[in-house]
Amino acid sequence: MNKPVAFHAFKHGLFDITVLSDGPIALAGEIFAPEASDNQRADVVARMDGADNIADAQSNIPLIVTSNDVILVDVGAGSRFQPSEGKLERNLNAVGVNAGDVTKIIISHARPDHIWGMLRDDGSLRFPNARYYITRAEWDFWMGEKADALLEAVQPFVAGARRDLQAIADRLTFVEDGDEVIPGLRILSTPGHTAGHISIVVDGDVPLIITIDATASHIVSFERPDWSFGFDMDPALARTTRRALIEQALRENAVLLGYHWAYPGVGTVRKDGDSFKLRPVTEAQS
Repeated sequence: MNKPVAFHAFKHGLFDITVLSDGPIALAGEIFAPEASDNQRADVVARMDGADNIADAQSNIPLIVTSNDVILVDVGAGSRFQPSEGKLERNLNAVGVNAGDVTKIIISHARPDHIWGMLRDDGSLRFPNARYYITRAEWDFWMGEKADALLEAVQPFVAGARRDLQAIADRLTFVEDGDEVIPGLRILSTPGHTAGHISIVVDGDVPLIITIDATASHIVSFERPDWSFGFDMDPALARTTRRALIEQALRENAVLLGYHWAYPGVGTVRKDGDSFKLRPVTEAQS
């Protein structure tokens, strides 16, 4: 008999949240810390349990359950981006949820590791009964001329985004900053990583902010918030957004949940001189 998979689960306000995974992606140190020196970059990679300038970035996908809805925030890459991914549906099943049970999917942005799990190999929707939510800015970017103008090396990302977004076009709701997807769960605009990138705020005694790639690293984004993440489309705007988001989390005593952080990607932030430190939930509860 297989041992049940243990996932980090917690109650936040009226919401039951389980942090699932689609599996990690391996990234070079230059992606985590483009502005770092070789020694600084090696330190970041080592602290992420990496080696030879490569470390894993997790794909922490929140499953949010209410009395009326089963919600996912992003859907991973399936097995289309890196072979280490593609585990979301299996992990959903492990907690007793079928793909057909999912009622709503919030798309933070349309990069491969966040939406390429949308379709099965036969082209059918993996989550056939879901309504999908994305910003108009994100949709317009990937469907428009600005995406056509991206470097040739990035055009497979464009083609994949268009494939998946077009597949859900008749099930799509456009959302903007402050919109509620359901009562107590609202959109927070956090552009810079992509044109229409969003984070999610979940109401409770304190807010839970699902930051996605506005704070892409549990190390660099906090300790060096003015450094870029290698995949930021607008690095200057991403830096401004990141610092503002972290300052908001401090003011509100918020709990944070990061997509690419070390699993389970849940923690709180504290000030540390001119920068910040993320305190993982395991430390906060010890």
